[in-house]
Amino acid sequence: MRSLFLTFVFLIHFSSSFSQDTVYAREVIKCLTSKKCFGRGYLNNGLDVAAKYIAAELKANKAEPFFSTGYFQWFDFNVNTFPDKVIVKINNKLLKPGIDYIINPESGTVKGKYTVFKKDSVTYIANNMALPINIKIKKKLTYSVATNSVAGCSIDLLNECAPAEIKNVEVNIESKVLTKYINKNICAFIPGKINNDTVTVFSAHYDHLGGMGKATYFPGANDNASGVSVLLNLVKQYQKNPPKYKTVFIFFAGEEAGLIGSHYFVDSKVLDLTKIKFLVNLDLLGTGDDGIMVVNGHTFEKQFNVLDKINKEKNLVKEIKKRGKASNSDHYWFSEAGVPCFFIYTMGGIKAYHDVFDVAKTLPLTDYVDVFKLITEFADKL
Repeated sequence: MRSLFLTFVFLIHFSSSFSQDTVYAREVIKCLTSKKCFGRGYLNNGLDVAAKYIAAELKANKAEPFFSTGYFQWFDFNVNTFPDKVIVKINNKLLKPGIDYIINPESGTVKGKYTVFKKDSVTYIANNMALPINIKIKKKLTYSVATNSVAGCSIDLLNECAPAEIKNVEVNIESKVLTKYINKNICAFIPGKINNDTVTVFSAHYDHLGGMGKATYFPGANDNASGVSVLLNLVKQYQKNPPKYKTVFIFFAGEEAGLIGSHYFVDSKVLDLTKIKFLVNLDLLGTGDDGIMVVNGHTFEKQFNVLDKINKEKNLVKEIKKRGKASNSDHYWFSEAGVPCFFIYTMGGIKAYHDVFDVAKTLPLTDYVDVFKLITEFADKL
């Protein structure tokens, strides 16, 4: 009877712990994908709102500021934005931004109505060659960030919204390049209980794509509010259970614009890279139906085998796949500088990516808790 009671107590505790991890994660994701963060980009002060929120969470959870000036490391770069009008009509029909179409992020200011001709099965070009304008029919709309603008514009039109024949396009797009826009990397640490000369690093980018016009923004729940939520949960975890080594948490800006924030951090030499035992970079952690991918898994076979062994013993995620080096996230510059590191992301589930549909409400967090356990046990083994 006592054995059954203890089992019951354990299950309640486990269920409560599981619930708390995901409850806090959803709080973080909901805030970072809200309108006030406006896609964590360069319009409506969205990136700055997100940065202040993350810094406040770090302070509330008693993570120590990494820099002598606090949690922030400032840097800047140019970025093209669409702060006001984004209006597109095809054959005189008004289209919905983000849903029916997106503007190529390098597009410049354009206003006018143009006759178009068909170049190929998926491309239409305006007959005004002085100002290049083209329409590309796409199966999926995928937005990004540009650091400059060009004359004319390119419009990606969802194939479901394309008429059988496009005769004309009317556009009213206002483009503005923000020069030396101030960004912030955010960095904190928790002291190690054994060694503060050796460092473990967890990183994730918190920036996203921002907005396109006054009303349309890209929430970025999976990419990468999910990764930010894991880092903040790790802070909470290590405050309750102090790590062996000094543990640093870095939230990068400028990832979507070309890994700019992580490049700046590595070049700034604010952290002695030779002291990093291992770095784990996290992105796209909101699914997991098909397991996880480990970039640099082929490069650091010994550490990958540790990760894989833990997973097989604990039966956590469905599968761990590995690939070689790739410049697809913020781990890259550390890897190039000789730091042993992984970039981990979940696979399967929802298809929303770099679009207006990557929202908190539909993010399943399928294997969130198991991935979290896998990451923490891997760090402990190191």
